[in-house]
Amino acid sequence: MEVINTISDGVLRIALIGELDASGAINLDHVIKKALEDEYYRIVVDCKQLDYISSAGLGVFISYLQDITNHDGKLVFYNMKENVQNVFNLLGLQNVVTITGDLQEAKKVIHAH
Repeated sequence: MEVINTISDGVLRIALIGELDASGAINLDHVIKKALEDEYYRIVVDCKQLDYISSAGLGVFISYLQDITNHDGKLVFYNMKENVQNVFNLLGLQNVVTITGDLQEAKKVIHAH
């Protein structure tokens, strides 16, 4: 699992590469925790190269979701492979987070509020 993060226009972009399991979740947790400490509450997550996500990986995002929304932030996922989106749908997470097709759509959602 590799997590690449960049900041542009006050938006944290996280690109997930490989399989997000329990060990990768630790790294992701550090990235998101640091971003929130630095007051970046608008986060887009590129899932194009994400092959698998475990409950631990999902748990990281869910654990920070309330803090993000409390600060008028937004968490948007995009470029999601079908198998990963099926996990989100199975758990009903598509009703809790925004999932878009590409970065342009994700940015529109992020900047809409």
